[in-house]
Amino acid sequence: MYESYYGFREKPFSLLPDPAFLYMSDKHRMALTMLQYGLMNQAGFTVITGEIGSGKTTLIRRLLEEVDDWTTIGLVSNTHRNFGELLQWVLLAFGLEFREKKKVELYATLADFIVKEYSQDRRTVLIIDEAQNLSPEALEELRMLSNVNADKDQVLQLVLVGQPGLRDMLRRPELYQFAQRIAVDYNLRTLNLEETWGYVRHRLRVAGGDQNLFDTRACAAVYYYTRGTPRLINVLCDTALVYGFAEQKNRIDADIVCEVVREKTRGGIFTIRENRAEGEEDERPDRERGAAQMDSKDM
Repeated sequence: MYESYYGFREKPFSLLPDPAFLYMSDKHRMALTMLQYGLMNQAGFTVITGEIGSGKTTLIRRLLEEVDDWTTIGLVSNTHRNFGELLQWVLLAFGLEFREKKKVELYATLADFIVKEYSQDRRTVLIIDEAQNLSPEALEELRMLSNVNADKDQVLQLVLVGQPGLRDMLRRPELYQFAQRIAVDYNLRTLNLEETWGYVRHRLRVAGGDQNLFDTRACAAVYYYTRGTPRLINVLCDTALVYGFAEQKNRIDADIVCEVVREKTRGGIFTIRENRAEGEEDERPDRERGAAQMDSKDM
């Protein structure tokens, strides 16, 4: 709708996890580095956690673009409470037949596949997204799967990516042995004010538009209302562009951002800072100071 009006090649704030739009904040760069380190150094278990919408899945997509031809990746991305038989999903991720097989047969099929890959000098990596949905029993089963590894060589590497609840679960006493096998872990935090400003400009630029389309105070308002969560930034900025187009605005200012928030709040859908918990301080003065700081950078 607004793409041609603002000169975009594509939508800058799509909710799809597109690695081409990945903004490398210090936090995201570190998370990607930890993922790369885990693969390169044959870490048995790598765990990456972060809040909902913080960009974890986009990081995985970026990692998948980087793996060499000597690495076989299996991705399980649709975990849920009624997940069912874990081994079936693992075999499906590697393109192996799993139907009408008993559990022992499922394990044997996977083990044979991993050993065959290893014999051809290929590494096998299993990535599980939304891993916070796995039960403690499923996590323990993953630990048992890792026993296929030889004394010195990791023939199977496992990468778990999930929300903070995954970290809480891994602290349970019954998962102590699992936690001991985690060689690499990182918790991805949300963006700060300056990073949010950079994130908005980055996505506008990658989409082919004017990186200064959102003015300084609009970016400060976006940070204030989204707490620096990338997915919420995308929702808010995308809708602000629709409003700006409807009003034939050449730039997006804080008034448009606040108008979007009012309308979304009225609909009861968008979770914003106006819904502060009781006793939480109003950070609008900080927002104003942040806007002044960004003004000084001649945005």
